[in-house]
Amino acid sequence: QVQLVESGGGLVQPGGSLRLSCAASGILFSIYDMGWYRQAPGKQRELVAFINSGHNTDYADSGEGRFTISRDNAKNTVYLQMNSLKPEDTAVYYCNAEFGQGQYWGQGTQVTVSS
Repeated sequence: QVQLVESGGGLVQPGGSLRLSCAASGILFSIYDMGWYRQAPGKQRELVAFINSGHNTDYADSGEGRFTISRDNAKNTVYLQMNSLKPEDTAVYYCNAEFGQGQYWGQGTQVTVSS
């Protein structure tokens, strides 16, 4: 059974930082491309950051320079370090794993940026 479990969300003030984690089980983690997505109320889910099995990364313009995605294959975990957070970063953040025809999602973790 495949599970992606996100953690690390919460309430943070503008300008603050959070580190999200996504622990995977039931898959050969090292061969999967991993992504962080987010969905704000009333908006479509959007890609935030991506890291492939070769550790190559890509970022949406909204997170470029502020967010850093990384992975630890020994821990089957992908991370999203988010700095200089803005109120518009408020959303539910989801972890995604993809390889070939297989695609899996976590349950999401809420990030709220507010003073």
